[in-house]
Amino acid sequence: MVVKKDGRREKFQREKLMNGIVKACEKRPISMEKIEEMVNAVEARAQKIGSEISTNSIGEMVMKELRKIDQVAYVRFASVYRDFRDIDQFIEEIGKLKGEK
Repeated sequence: MVVKKDGRREKFQREKLMNGIVKACEKRPISMEKIEEMVNAVEARAQKIGSEISTNSIGEMVMKELRKIDQVAYVRFASVYRDFRDIDQFIEEIGKLKGEK
């Protein structure tokens, strides 16, 4: 079960996870095979956690996977997941990525 931000619980839906990652990776040089690997990795980690997992935990797992393979896809996903409100939040996140290099 997935625990939503508002406390509701719903069944884990692999399709939702896949759609979110595919959207972040649109027009990026990332194969569907790589996306499938990410979905499998996140799903496997989520299952190891237990019978319930928060959307926050799932989002953090996805961002960790995306950060490893494509910074643009990572920022796209982060902007939606973290609900960026203005350009300063984008700049801050990009600054973090640049600081890692």
